[in-house]
Amino acid sequence: MRDDRAARRVVLTGLGIFSSIGTGAEQLVASLRAGHSNVKPITAFDTTGFAHSNGCAVEGFEPENWIRTVPVDELGRASQFSVAAARMAVEDAGLAEDDLRGRRCLISIGTTDGESHDLDRLTAMDVAGGPHAMDPAIARRVPAARLSNAIARELGLSDVEAATMATACSAGNYAIGNGYDALRVGDADIALCGGADALCRKNFTGFYRLGTIAPDRCRPFDKDRQGILTGEGAAVLVLETLQSALARGARIYAEVLGYGLNCDAYHPVAPNQESVAACMELALHDAGVKPYEVDLISAHGTGTKANDVTESRAVRQIYGSQAPPTISLKSMLGHTMGAASALAASACALAITHGFIPPTINHVETDPECEIDCVPNTSVEAGLRVVQNNGLAFGGNNAVVVLARYPMEATT
Repeated sequence: MRDDRAARRVVLTGLGIFSSIGTGAEQLVASLRAGHSNVKPITAFDTTGFAHSNGCAVEGFEPENWIRTVPVDELGRASQFSVAAARMAVEDAGLAEDDLRGRRCLISIGTTDGESHDLDRLTAMDVAGGPHAMDPAIARRVPAARLSNAIARELGLSDVEAATMATACSAGNYAIGNGYDALRVGDADIALCGGADALCRKNFTGFYRLGTIAPDRCRPFDKDRQGILTGEGAAVLVLETLQSALARGARIYAEVLGYGLNCDAYHPVAPNQESVAACMELALHDAGVKPYEVDLISAHGTGTKANDVTESRAVRQIYGSQAPPTISLKSMLGHTMGAASALAASACALAITHGFIPPTINHVETDPECEIDCVPNTSVEAGLRVVQNNGLAFGGNNAVVVLARYPMEATT
């Protein structure tokens, strides 16, 4: 690794997590180690007419346990996820609200669907009762900007930039990259970055009509894979400079070494191998990491025919025959859209901290066209130093983040 990196190093000191397989870092670690999933028939919207409708919902979510300032009924489900995850992340980082109010903050939240869950409800009202049936209270919750603005309001922040990143399924990594840049150039002291999405009929129907919804379970890289399962949840990461973290004695989950972004606009939905490979190269260059130094890749790994072949070939293009283990967390979490790469980044940091590689579950036989070790079905103990987290999205919006153990010398 190069030793001329910028003096303002960026570290991850807090995690806020809501997922279908666990709330908070401790539950997520246990589920990842066990290869757990929680796939069930979707109840968030009417699935009448669909031949199959399994999904990965967050169960037992009680936003009032986390949201203390903003009236909960003013927020849609995705905004509730983002605000609750931000509150959890700040507490996990050992920061008091007064600590944040005295510092320059950036809030950056990625999403695919925003509050489309509420749009589903408004549409249903119009169908049932005509154009005058719309509920103004629900309509006011719809703007996607609320996913980030509501966090600032919840935490009482005024010296803050709040941005919502709408780059679909790579948006979580875009948000992390945004926070990383703001910290390393000195534009912010603390960054709350991540992604959030809620299950919605619009998204499910779109993927269903593309023929990419699996009938039962998500099986990335398997020769008989049949597609994705839609999911929901949120992850918010507290990022700060290494100097700040050390000064306050904070626990450090991982260091953010760098990231890469590109957008090829090659096709509305089909991924492009050259572009994906180029994005990985950009991230490794920004991080100052050589391919042989990467111990694990968290793939986008949707479980669709096109994505898994294209992504695995791109990995081989960069890493050759010595590619590191390449896993798909979507086999457990489902595809949580704008939250996907943020949840994956959280999982990567926890894998680094706890010394293990999460598995790709539901695996029977690897597709011969996907020449990777996907760590099938069972987690593996491993001393991880550097982990690459891929986020790929429709329209060729690619984002890759590189995380590392801190301090690197502590790894045996």
